[in-house]
Amino acid sequence: MSNSIDLDAVKAFASNLSPWAHLATVGSDNQPDVVPVHPCWEGDDCWVMVGASSVKAKNSEVNPNVAMHWQVTEVGDGVEIWGTAEIFTDVETKRRMWNDVFDYDLSAFSPGGPDNSPETVFMKVTPNRAVVLRGYGVGGVERWAAS
Repeated sequence: MSNSIDLDAVKAFASNLSPWAHLATVGSDNQPDVVPVHPCWEGDDCWVMVGASSVKAKNSEVNPNVAMHWQVTEVGDGVEIWGTAEIFTDVETKRRMWNDVFDYDLSAFSPGGPDNSPETVFMKVTPNRAVVLRGYGVGGVERWAAS
């Protein structure tokens, strides 16, 4: 059985899962690519730190449609979102991500900080639908869609 859920409930459910998700993108070759990421929410947008020349950044410029699936728990609870990606390279966004949004030290991956890391950029995923699965869906499925 499938029920409706709001985006705040999806975000809250995801926050109780692994900090890791798998991001799926599709490039100019029409082939999917999936990579682990550590997403963080800012309002209703989900952000991911990426390399400017990474496959995920290049793919999102060709096809902005992406999906993310949080790693499931031992009992099979999980979250998947679908949305539109946009890459941000400006220093103001980098500073905001560094100081206000991400819940881990980004300097571990980009020691130049927001001002001296030209290869570090941020992908904003604006979700348009989501699904929460309890116990691989056997315990219930809840769906959200943007209006």
